[in-house]
Amino acid sequence: MSGYPVIQLIGVTGMGEIIKGSKLSEIIRNAASMQGTPIMERDILVVTQKIVSKAEGSVVDLSTIHPSDFAKSFAMKWGKDPRHVEVILKESRRVVRMEKGVLITETHHGFICANAGVDASNVPGSDNVCLLPKMPDASAKSIRDEIYNAIGLTVAVVISDTFGRPWREGTTNVAIGIAGINPIKDYRGVEDSYGYELKSSVAATGDEIAASAELVSNKTDHIPVSIIRGLPYDDSEGSISLLIRDPSKDLFR
Repeated sequence: MSGYPVIQLIGVTGMGEIIKGSKLSEIIRNAASMQGTPIMERDILVVTQKIVSKAEGSVVDLSTIHPSDFAKSFAMKWGKDPRHVEVILKESRRVVRMEKGVLITETHHGFICANAGVDASNVPGSDNVCLLPKMPDASAKSIRDEIYNAIGLTVAVVISDTFGRPWREGTTNVAIGIAGINPIKDYRGVEDSYGYELKSSVAATGDEIAASAELVSNKTDHIPVSIIRGLPYDDSEGSISLLIRDPSKDLFR
């Protein structure tokens, strides 16, 4: 296979239940080593949002929530828990669409997604829901820095979450936080193999990385972290904000 591009996807198993205060960088390192695939220089770690939120304590007990009249009205109409609806509204900068019991909102981060990313799956306790990390880029940077400080290896970190997509069935993982890698690859100004200068080709590398990791880190197998090995990338502080389209360029806002 020499001379051919090869990328490995490695799911990290054996991490156990993550709770508030868990040190993710250490847990990830130990689990990867125990399964015989220790972290290596230039690896990309894709960490699912749920364990980041759990470790940071971004979990809400619905018994502490007092829903507004608006939340109660929507919940009653569509058979929802009004407390859950209230949490979604609090996590939203604006409501994009409310129809057929579905809430599409823009989060305070600028992400447009279902239910502001508020989710009850894979969260212990029947009355608990998980929120998105407050500062996903900072969360990714913390994991990256702690790994470097502990074992002297430079890695990139992508925090992923599962989003639906307009006009297409099914969900896919996208990047919601990054550290050490540029989430955009800009081909504009580059000539293709026929000499044509590319005018508008910009690849969402961060999302592509997150989506590929889901192939080995899915919803039911308790594999919340993936290692992507062999993918060349440029070091960059970057920011997930580079993947959020400016309203002035958005034809659907």
